[in-house]
Amino acid sequence: MKDDELRQHIIDELDFEPSIDAASIGVAVDDGIVTLSGHVASYAEKVAAEHAARRVKGVRGIAQEIEVRFPDAKKTADDQIAKRAVDILAWNTTIPDGAVQVKVQQGWVTLSGKVDWQFQRISAADAVRRLSGVAGVSNLIEVKPEVHPADIQSSIEGALKRSAALEAHGIRIQVDGSKVILDGLVHSWHERDAAERAAWSVPGVVAVSNNLAIG
Repeated sequence: MKDDELRQHIIDELDFEPSIDAASIGVAVDDGIVTLSGHVASYAEKVAAEHAARRVKGVRGIAQEIEVRFPDAKKTADDQIAKRAVDILAWNTTIPDGAVQVKVQQGWVTLSGKVDWQFQRISAADAVRRLSGVAGVSNLIEVKPEVHPADIQSSIEGALKRSAALEAHGIRIQVDGSKVILDGLVHSWHERDAAERAAWSVPGVVAVSNNLAIG
């Protein structure tokens, strides 16, 4: 697909996404690598724009340069953001009480602590990024599972074979202790993400390096 055609597809997808005001978002494409620029009114909108671009067939990589600009009337003090973040994490039943710590500086939220599962780590960041006033989120939460299966690689291979979302024959798996490296070739961002989710779904995995190429 030509770059100008891919660029138009991305613009159309951004316009189609109801959670995004695409009027202030710029799109540039160079050999399948997409650069998103401009500004949006919230961090959640910035993330949604990236996800929308990833959905478009032919996208090989994304450079995220969108800024979050709050109207003066909507700016929120760091202590207010921190309190709201602590509250929303406490209300989230998937996250153990006291497992995640919150730090806020100039609207940027840093999450730290330890949880047993990757989905808990993701759930914490997803909850916080939707809060008003959040300019960005650094997710430093560590996954420290209590369960360590004897054969992580075999478990991941089984998970990949069971997944209807991807063809696993082009994926190579390396396991270094509790860390997993995915290499090989998939057909789309959707397959790439599905393979990473399958690896994270195995108990004992604390890190996944996704080196899968799209082709």
